[in-house]
Amino acid sequence: MNFEITPSGRFDLSNTNHYFGGWLTLNADNQAIVMTFPVEGWQDSAAVVLRQDDTGKIVGEVICADQHAQAAWQQALAALSLDYDGEGWNALGEKDPLIGRLQATYKLLRPVLFHSPYEAAAAFVIGHRLSIRQGRVIRQAMAKEYGDQVQVGDKSFYAFPRPEVLKKITSIKGVSPLKIPRLHGIAEAALEEWLSRNAIRAMPEEEALKKIRTLKGIGEFFSQGILYRGAGMADAVPDDEVTKQAFQRAFKLKEVPNHETVLKLADPWRPFRMWATVLLHVWFRREEGGPTRPSYRPREKRA
Repeated sequence: MNFEITPSGRFDLSNTNHYFGGWLTLNADNQAIVMTFPVEGWQDSAAVVLRQDDTGKIVGEVICADQHAQAAWQQALAALSLDYDGEGWNALGEKDPLIGRLQATYKLLRPVLFHSPYEAAAAFVIGHRLSIRQGRVIRQAMAKEYGDQVQVGDKSFYAFPRPEVLKKITSIKGVSPLKIPRLHGIAEAALEEWLSRNAIRAMPEEEALKKIRTLKGIGEFFSQGILYRGAGMADAVPDDEVTKQAFQRAFKLKEVPNHETVLKLADPWRPFRMWATVLLHVWFRREEGGPTRPSYRPREKRA
């Protein structure tokens, strides 16, 4: 099935893929990105082929069962932060010189999310104490071995395993046996339907973080990642060391600020504090050398 949307506010798909996505492309059209993922509801997996035409319109071809196509399309839009009205994002840059400069440099870049909180939680658990590349390779191998295959033209794409499949896996090459029960717990939470984008977004922020921390092995750091990068929130400010260091550098502060100070500095960015903070992260990591300490990620709980 085919869908299309004209983004509210400026949006550049190729720029987004350059900074964040790294999605697979089609051999016949390297400007078309392909997202492949389990569709929330977990009865099917989908491939969504996305292109942007000369007018700025995003055109999508969704390959899955027809009854799940609309949900898959909405999931793809959410992953690109296209399910929010972006006109206010443009306007914020006109009012705030710092954000305006960063928007100009990075073409009004918006955050990119995991396909679902379920995939985010699994990725964080799998990748704990591994490099980003190692975690990605393991997830790709899991998709090929256990995930649904979706055919796009003459090319096969593979989705991360659906929850009912993940909960039955007893060992994964490259993954510590200690992580397997944690992955099973994530699968169960997804099947219970609370570990979904709509369910988590419907909760107050602190309640959502508390609920996510009931998952085995998920502590403060990962719970924030699952909420902000899995469910996605346009107006929130993460409490982590990288954010604090980015604020220190951007606002030329003598010391690394505490979270309360960060919240005060970010307050004028409402209702796009998360989008602005992500933009600050991109600038900090790419232009300012990133975190000054390698051990900025706290250890997650073992339960």
